[in-house]
Amino acid sequence: MAENTLPTLTFGRTGHTSSRMIFGAAAFWDMPQKNADEAMDLLLAAGVNHVDTAASYGRSEDLLGDWIRRHGRPFFLASKTEKRTSADAYEQIRRSLERLHVDHLDMIQLHALHEEPDWTTALGPGGALEAALRARDEGLARFIGVTGHGVEVAGFHLRALERFAFDAVLLPYNYVMMRNRVYAADFEKLLAVCAQRGVAVQTIKGLTHSPWGNMPQNRTTWYRPLEEQADIDLAVGWVLGNPQVFLNMAGEVALLPHMLEAARRFQRRPSDGEMDALAERLGMAPLFV
Repeated sequence: MAENTLPTLTFGRTGHTSSRMIFGAAAFWDMPQKNADEAMDLLLAAGVNHVDTAASYGRSEDLLGDWIRRHGRPFFLASKTEKRTSADAYEQIRRSLERLHVDHLDMIQLHALHEEPDWTTALGPGGALEAALRARDEGLARFIGVTGHGVEVAGFHLRALERFAFDAVLLPYNYVMMRNRVYAADFEKLLAVCAQRGVAVQTIKGLTHSPWGNMPQNRTTWYRPLEEQADIDLAVGWVLGNPQVFLNMAGEVALLPHMLEAARRFQRRPSDGEMDALAERLGMAPLFV
């Protein structure tokens, strides 16, 4: 990797060469447009060319859409619907296009399918998957993905890939969480299936320090994030050290420069000893148990 450039990887079978650092636009939950514009300038200058948002991320689609209205869309654009029925999901997809000021999405994702009732409804008759397929057939979305959280999500994604040929999956991935042997085993099974089928693997929660607990929440992330550059270097380097995955950046604008710097510095995956020392020093804990 050339100095001061972000690593890239073909995004599954889409053919798009994406920056492995994907901008998670949950960071645009609620802020002045000026701040969102400054963040977009920073990201694009750094080489980020893939943006991931959702209808449920507060004002994210509106803020991002206003930037697109003025500057165009020089990146792969993905959004998500958390609706479970076809009618509701299709209506939300159309609304996302309006908010984002685009005529199509590069990818629409079925959001947060990590619990049985939601999974069964969304992927069943009259479910949200039918809306995504309709959107694809109508040219409103090019690709279809599925996302989720929690310790059971890799298993749900494996089942989803048997139900439908999704183009991408999204799920948590960090060193502390992968010390959960059950989660790690399911994650590795999912990686193998995705590699075989050309499915892009997006990861989230890479900067997790621990749950907030009783601490004051002074960041927009719904977990306590790592804050120091050296610590972020280790966490980002550990994720990017898996050559198959992308890292969706933490949803906190103030941390964007640190994450980009960590990705630019990335050369090797930190050892288990280095990561164990980091986790012990900071008292890191898994977000999902």
